[in-house]
Amino acid sequence: MKMKLTTLALSAVMAAGPAMADLVFPSLSYRTGPYAAGGIPFADGYADYFTLLNERDGGIGGVKANVIECETGYNTEKGVECYESTKGQGALIYQPLSTGITYQLIPKVTADGIPLHTMGYGRTSAANGEVFSHVFNYPANYWNGASGVVNYLLQENGGDLNGKKISLIYHNSAYGKEPIRTLEELSKKHGFELTALPVDHPGQEQKSQWLQIRRDRPDFVVMWGWGVMNQVAIQEAANIRFPMENFIGVWWSGAEHDVMPAGDKANGYKSVTFHNVGRDFPVFDDIQAHVVDKGLAAGSGDQIGNVLYNRGMYAAMLAAEAVKTAQEMHGTADITAAMMRDGMEALVIDQTKMEALGMPNFGPSFNVTCENHGGPGLVGVTQWDASSKAWSLISDFGPTDTEVIGKLIDEDSGAYAAENNIEPRCN
Repeated sequence: MKMKLTTLALSAVMAAGPAMADLVFPSLSYRTGPYAAGGIPFADGYADYFTLLNERDGGIGGVKANVIECETGYNTEKGVECYESTKGQGALIYQPLSTGITYQLIPKVTADGIPLHTMGYGRTSAANGEVFSHVFNYPANYWNGASGVVNYLLQENGGDLNGKKISLIYHNSAYGKEPIRTLEELSKKHGFELTALPVDHPGQEQKSQWLQIRRDRPDFVVMWGWGVMNQVAIQEAANIRFPMENFIGVWWSGAEHDVMPAGDKANGYKSVTFHNVGRDFPVFDDIQAHVVDKGLAAGSGDQIGNVLYNRGMYAAMLAAEAVKTAQEMHGTADITAAMMRDGMEALVIDQTKMEALGMPNFGPSFNVTCENHGGPGLVGVTQWDASSKAWSLISDFGPTDTEVIGKLIDEDSGAYAAENNIEPRCN
């Protein structure tokens, strides 16, 4: 690895060298299909942040960012096709926003040497960098989300869930099944009774599941949904008069379009999160001035501050900071995918950096290492206020159960390594 250069020295290298190719960021988006309501704002936030860097800063390290969108429709086969059609265009990183696509891409990106970032989704055990060299899921993963829910419920119940009943209503897919093992282990540890209720794609029919919830009368309902499933579930919960403050979703079940169709009945619904909410951050003023007001927004420009727009923007920011890290590490602004992987593995996000980016307290501080590609797994809780039509962060970003999660990650990643003849690295 090349010696780290100072910012001044790096600038001198860039000024002296020939014109460089764009930094390419494929966006495996889905603006169509049953999950478009979530895919669109995420894709907009992702694209708009890179446009901001181009317009305000002249790119990243003096090199322009180029976002290449490829429509997947949240279809795994199309997602793989998008990967194959874009990987040869200088792709630095993939963020597919789909657990199904992620599972198919893990062996491909590893063979091709292109990093994959699955922020808050995908294969949770990819947090083990000793096994998954090119996959990253910082700053938190599904199992952190499951533990974050339980920790919050513990906090709200005096540290005791013994004898409580929790129903998990989940999307019947690889995504939706991810938290089940973790919740099962946590139920043994804390003495609560867990019932898992699958909902088939796309999630519009849930009558039988909510009739069972009505019969079982659980103390809490946890949701692992996406798309229309979330809207239907919240409406069904309201229909049976389930206390909304006892209904809590994962971060993919906590956006504006999930709660607004239910109107005032959604008031009090909660969701865990790994980043802050709202638009009260300086970075959004810059996006408004340099992107939206110039007519350069990827969408209509009205999603700024919404949960999934913010998440897409956050994903782009983390990618951009990994680029900067890689540029410094390798002494060149024109980085390759291999260099990008190095930058992601050495990424440091602290509050000083977040403030400089116009995002103070937007997300937790974390360091990525060779061994840990998942970050610290800090999780907060948000709550919906129907009167103001806004989410608010009602807890700090707190630690999750690393004892339970670490054991599950070791088991799953160890099995993957054995199946694929992978020798653990980082020695």
